[in-house]
Amino acid sequence: MRITALRAALLCLGVTLSASALDKPPIIPLDQIHAGMKGTALTVFQGVKPESMDVEVLGVLHNVNGPKGDVILVRLHGTKPEYTGVVAGMSGSPVYIDGKLAGALAFRIGEFSKEPIAGVTPIEEMLEINALDDRPAPAPVQVNASDKAGKSAMASPGIGAASLAPTLAGNYREYLKPIEAPFVFSGFSDATMARYANEFVAAGIVPVMGTGSSSGEKQPEPIEPGSAVSAVLVRGDMDIAATCTVTYVDPKRLLACGHPLLQFGEVDLPMTKATVVATLPSPLNAFKIVNTTETVGAFVQDRQSGILGELGHEPKMIPVTVTLRGGSAPKEFHYEILNNARLSPMAMMATVFNSLHGTNEYGEDTTYRMNGVLSVKGYPDVTMHNMFAPQDSGQPAAALAAGSIGERFGRIYSNPYDAPEVQGVKLDFDLVRERRSARLEASRTDVTEARPGDQITVETVIRPYRGERLVRQIPVRIPTSASKGTMRILVSDGDTLDRMHRAAPMMSRGLGLAPTIALLNKERSNDRVYVSIFDSDPEAMVADKIMPTLPLSVMNVMDNMRGTQDMVVLGESSVSEASTEPLEYVVAGAQMLTINIK
Repeated sequence: MRITALRAALLCLGVTLSASALDKPPIIPLDQIHAGMKGTALTVFQGVKPESMDVEVLGVLHNVNGPKGDVILVRLHGTKPEYTGVVAGMSGSPVYIDGKLAGALAFRIGEFSKEPIAGVTPIEEMLEINALDDRPAPAPVQVNASDKAGKSAMASPGIGAASLAPTLAGNYREYLKPIEAPFVFSGFSDATMARYANEFVAAGIVPVMGTGSSSGEKQPEPIEPGSAVSAVLVRGDMDIAATCTVTYVDPKRLLACGHPLLQFGEVDLPMTKATVVATLPSPLNAFKIVNTTETVGAFVQDRQSGILGELGHEPKMIPVTVTLRGGSAPKEFHYEILNNARLSPMAMMATVFNSLHGTNEYGEDTTYRMNGVLSVKGYPDVTMHNMFAPQDSGQPAAALAAGSIGERFGRIYSNPYDAPEVQGVKLDFDLVRERRSARLEASRTDVTEARPGDQITVETVIRPYRGERLVRQIPVRIPTSASKGTMRILVSDGDTLDRMHRAAPMMSRGLGLAPTIALLNKERSNDRVYVSIFDSDPEAMVADKIMPTLPLSVMNVMDNMRGTQDMVVLGESSVSEASTEPLEYVVAGAQMLTINIK
């Protein structure tokens, strides 16, 4: 394709590249690099235009970034880098020696460094990220004398940030470590960050709040080597994005960072242009304050030596709508989260908690009624109907609701057989301005003996939080197939029953997506009291289907089939179940009763 035609096609996709990005300059191999060589590096200190820094090669460090992972050690020169030091967000800044691309700034040396010394990932290692041998050539650099570092004034920084340094596990010090590409959380409350920060850090995400934002606005300036570029996990009324620097770009792809964001391998994350508002110097954690702008494609590879983005590629995100009712007017939050087995459940929990907690309507005693739908392509919708009230342990209702939704996401993604395509989530919360929790205080039966087919009544006493006792009678029928002898009756909340099934050995092996969704849709609401009758005969669970009261001969045959299918044989059968009507309280508690079957 001719250059003009290719440029026109990219413009139709909303992607603009600099004229130099359509050329193919050479690279300089690692074996030609030695101490004393001089070059330049490009990065954005403020705005969108890359500025150059002088680079002096100090030497080559072998096998310091994994096996055969070599790093070029350089010192940066110029007024700006000598003032700011090595800056979070600078990773990926291209380094050129003799006009040839050598690699990307990717590592910093220790903490509180007095000199801007950095490690460079060789470009040859970054090019390995491209599939097969179809490796795009690096873009050239055009350095003007007027762009030399130190010729323009430094932006006046004035915004602080949380520490970017994750806690190191074990008793070792890490002197050569990747330059941070912190994930900036915009639109999140302090309480949300405090509650979920450790979970994000455990997943490899360094969370920072309040040091940037997302506008989605058009940014006419082209992407070029040295431009700021962002990878997005959440976008909309809340945003999570990490920013680093473009190493090279061609008409189809670009490479950035020079190190992994999370090293997840294949990913599908929105890729946006970015504007650097200011660069904040700090001996501990200098960083760039960034606003993300228009989406230009998606990052599709997250590897040891960098991240690979495809220009014009449309990422698959999960649209989420959260509606909160009960205030002066309904509030709606609209956003999208990434589609990733490891991070989507975590992102879902944090954003739902943030939607509920970060509003004026929230209070410590708030209770929520939830109705929701989680849509998975090709499968029935996962319906979610439940109620959440604060617990005596101090857990707020918003955290319990968020955890419930995250748990469903986790079970959908953790199935070992099918790759789910989650198409959307809609959640509707009714807010109640009081603590609507209750505990099961007592239960009893109206008889001590019964015959198969008889109907008995279980009387329950429920104690609401700071309220008068409630007495409810629950009729339940003894199955005609009930065996003689002692029969157990479990009186409990819905979650206790659901946990019994989740604890089955079959669940630890994992189910396919269809039976997982079927079981999720069978889970009980927590605003009722349930009565379950158990028979001493065994039952089999095959996927989401239950086969109760099996004869011994059948049980022996099915028991021999274990391991060949999604099946487990349990020692007793749940043969009958009944419940109260909704109580408008979140009920907790369980008691076991027994009667004699004649």
